[in-house]
Amino acid sequence: MTNHDNSQTDCPFCGKGVEGRIVKEYGTVIAVRDKYPVTAYHTLVLPRRHTADFFTMTPEERRDAEALILRLKDEILKHDHSVVGFNVGINCGEAAGQTIMHAHVHLIHRRLGDTLNPRGGFRGVIPDKMAY
Repeated sequence: MTNHDNSQTDCPFCGKGVEGRIVKEYGTVIAVRDKYPVTAYHTLVLPRRHTADFFTMTPEERRDAEALILRLKDEILKHDHSVVGFNVGINCGEAAGQTIMHAHVHLIHRRLGDTLNPRGGFRGVIPDKMAY
């Protein structure tokens, strides 16, 4: 992986620590497996450059992230027919659940029956609002 601009020494997504975890690259972004996956192959797409969240990503980084997410989705569907859905999510800020302050997008592969009631998806971040 190339050097991050403005990298943070305490950021787990900056520097050599993340290099061995890269599963795919595209332009300004990389994809790595989540260390604490929600489902098998839960993947994170993040800019090479250290930046706080989605809102501080450049337009090029956002375009590259979208392109990589679409490629990853196509690959997983081609190789794993048990995947029938996806959650794509971005947490921006501590109050929204962001724990690593380096922009990243979650791509969570979903399978029928992987949770009792998936209705509401990301609305579940506020449990009382999930069911509607």
